[in-house]
Amino acid sequence: MLRPRRRIIKKPRRNHNLANVEEISPVARKYWLQRYSLFSLYNKGIQMDEEGWYSVTPEAIAIRQARRCAGKVVIDGFTGVGGNAIQFARMHCKVVAIDIDPLKIELAINNAKIYGVESRIHFVVGDFLQQASSLKADVVFLSPPWGGPSYKNVKMFTLDLLKPKDGYSIFQIVRKITRNIIMFLPRNVDLLQVKELAWLSYRPLPLELKLEINLRIYLHLMAMIQIEENYVQNNLKGITAYFGNTARASRLR
Repeated sequence: MLRPRRRIIKKPRRNHNLANVEEISPVARKYWLQRYSLFSLYNKGIQMDEEGWYSVTPEAIAIRQARRCAGKVVIDGFTGVGGNAIQFARMHCKVVAIDIDPLKIELAINNAKIYGVESRIHFVVGDFLQQASSLKADVVFLSPPWGGPSYKNVKMFTLDLLKPKDGYSIFQIVRKITRNIIMFLPRNVDLLQVKELAWLSYRPLPLELKLEINLRIYLHLMAMIQIEENYVQNNLKGITAYFGNTARASRLR
């Protein structure tokens, strides 16, 4: 039986979107086959670097995350090629999109133009964690590097595997900006550790007070966090943890 010929898309002037499937790595090729789930407007000129292929949030998930933040001021601390920043902007958010890699900011700007939302996004080249103390926002979105596709080989992904700092340190830094935090994490993340992040909202208490109000605090914290499994075409792609008002937003819709 004859197999259909593989369709090769002509290479554009710039090679950031790696459209010629014969020329990209096996890892990127896998994600290239999913390109329209990453960006529905991919064929309009979306540009990617190799890391972007496996680190960008699938568009359907990014839309769902952005709906919690409509009209807010949002910081995207690890913006990459702009998948989340674009969807926040489409929800009429004012977005500050930060990435330490100038190339990724360049690609994110291009991609935001394709979606017609570049005017709602302020792009910054820099280290988000170093700049955090001077930033203000209603919501902070975090999708820190998971360490590449190899995260899938770990039976239980712990927060200390996040880059460039462990998840606890990142969360504590961001808590100085706002309690309203969204974290996009690997599908095999340790959920107990994620829930523990909510306790970072409170200073250490004396033991006698812990025993007295422990249950009350626990119930309050459980109302301030929501953990959601994110599927695309019946495949679990990741876990989103909503903290503060972003957790309550789903109950108000």
